[in-house]
Amino acid sequence: MPKIFIDPNDLAEHIIGDVGTNLVVGLPLGLGKANHIINALYARAAADRAISLTFFTALTLEKPKPSGLLERRFIAPVIERLFGGYPDLTYAEALHGGALPPNIKVIEFFFLAGKWLHSPFAQQHYISANYTHAASYLLTRGLNVITQLVAKRVVDGVPRYSLSCNTDTTLDLLRARAEGRASFKLIGQVNSELPFMPGPGDLSADEFSAILDSPETDFPLFAPPAEPISDAKYAIGLHAAGLVRDGGTLQIGIGQIGDALAQGLIVRHRHNSQFHAIMQRLAPGPQQLPDLQTGPFEKGLYGVSEMLSAAFLGLLGAGILRREVDGVILHGAFFLGPKSFYRELREMTPDQIARIRMMPVSFTNQLYGDEEAKRRARVDARFVNNAMMATLMGAAVSDGLEDGQVVSGVGGQYNFVAQAFALEGARSLLTLEATRPAGRTTQSNIRWNYGHETIPRHLRDVFVTEYGVADVRGKSDADVIAAMLAIADSRFQSELARQAKDAGKLPKSFEIAAAHRENFPERIAAALKPARQAGLLPSFPFGSDFTDVEQRLIPALLVLQEAQRSPLRLPGLLWEGSTRTPAAADKECLARLGLDAPATLAERAYRALVSAALARSRTL
Repeated sequence: MPKIFIDPNDLAEHIIGDVGTNLVVGLPLGLGKANHIINALYARAAADRAISLTFFTALTLEKPKPSGLLERRFIAPVIERLFGGYPDLTYAEALHGGALPPNIKVIEFFFLAGKWLHSPFAQQHYISANYTHAASYLLTRGLNVITQLVAKRVVDGVPRYSLSCNTDTTLDLLRARAEGRASFKLIGQVNSELPFMPGPGDLSADEFSAILDSPETDFPLFAPPAEPISDAKYAIGLHAAGLVRDGGTLQIGIGQIGDALAQGLIVRHRHNSQFHAIMQRLAPGPQQLPDLQTGPFEKGLYGVSEMLSAAFLGLLGAGILRREVDGVILHGAFFLGPKSFYRELREMTPDQIARIRMMPVSFTNQLYGDEEAKRRARVDARFVNNAMMATLMGAAVSDGLEDGQVVSGVGGQYNFVAQAFALEGARSLLTLEATRPAGRTTQSNIRWNYGHETIPRHLRDVFVTEYGVADVRGKSDADVIAAMLAIADSRFQSELARQAKDAGKLPKSFEIAAAHRENFPERIAAALKPARQAGLLPSFPFGSDFTDVEQRLIPALLVLQEAQRSPLRLPGLLWEGSTRTPAAADKECLARLGLDAPATLAERAYRALVSAALARSRTL
């Protein structure tokens, strides 16, 4: 039985005494980090340079750090409400400050998107890895400790511990230990908010060497609030929803597009005629509509995804996720979400939670191991993942920049693309917004070429932007380029086509079809507006941890953010806000930002800007 500790410092001393002073510590990706144990080990190593400490991890979660007056006033209360009791990770603070002691290393294979750009130590110690390879890399580095947040349950007087949110690599590593290929100590930290998940991650106490279990070290789970879904992301999700076959299999990646896709599927299932109407308005031309999957779900879907998110629970509640595989309708490997998501998992009945099974990442992300059973289960699979950019010839850029800076990581993207080619009837859907803001300008996310790629063009399959779908599997280069041009923003199509023609990859006579020459954000907004007004496409389809007032403020703050990219628009907003009397609902929003009684010239200016932005946001 494991030794039980109530003090993380005592536990750190126990680990060093048990394992030695050369510590190679595996930390679960994202939510499952045992923060108090990690910080105690860090403090012990920082105080004694004779200790060599290496943390191997991914997706280090940190509280938001707002900048600017409005951002601070808006987000500071949210941070306190959602993250007030969450203990910061000392190693992350040291990395940001360039103060990591020389005897401590932090190695990650997946970054929180954009968080470690231009951080030399983080960039230099990043390992580019498929998610399924991370466990083997840990073993080759001499892993001797895993620390993990766990849920606890007492059955007939005997404690059991669930790996809960992170069965992903831990179960693969435990299998290696059971087979004699590894030797490490598994250390748990009990968290009362963590849902107890059944399945192979439900472990007996004797799997653990030690457990930290104390009210003093209990803490609220990291719960990033859901972000509002923009028109562009909703359009992408809806286009993808028209590619999902009834009776098929679904995987969804991280982010708002997954929420948009799930809500699109719900509209398709519950409001089928309205879904048809939306797709008719959204489609660039009628020729695309006959190829779409637009009917309600009679057989239902089976989910198999490395990430379990609130979107999947929304599909479950809507009766869409219901095709069973050995009594299970959803297999996942890790989860992360808002507080309501964790609460819903905790409050499920035993029968409900039994239909969700947390598995190792080797199960969800690849076919190896019981391959025939996986092939039978994963029929008509749709693997939906995000990309940052794509080239006209079908390469995807998802993890880094051409100067070598890593934005996030490969994660499971390559794994799912490979499955899409290995499974009969499966498709890989790589989604991306057609443009992105760059300072005061807008840039195309579809490029002629780019000096870095995550998915090479010989694995090109399906790309989806807000402007439509490009099915490029098995197509010639010229046909691929034509298809990618059709889903690019029209402000950039001519230049992109010119580059392709200059390279001899398109005929000089090629012309983009008229139906695809109207790829502008205004067309997308107009196409979605009736469904937005009817409540079919809410900004937060699966709930929000933001208050009603905060939800009203967010669109206004986005209006201001957009206006800052065009400074000539700010004086107009300032004048508009100075000459209007705020509506009653707006006064509540102004009070939330501390602008109801401005005391300084700057506060009066901000009050006018926010007042005008609130009025503008209601007309969008």
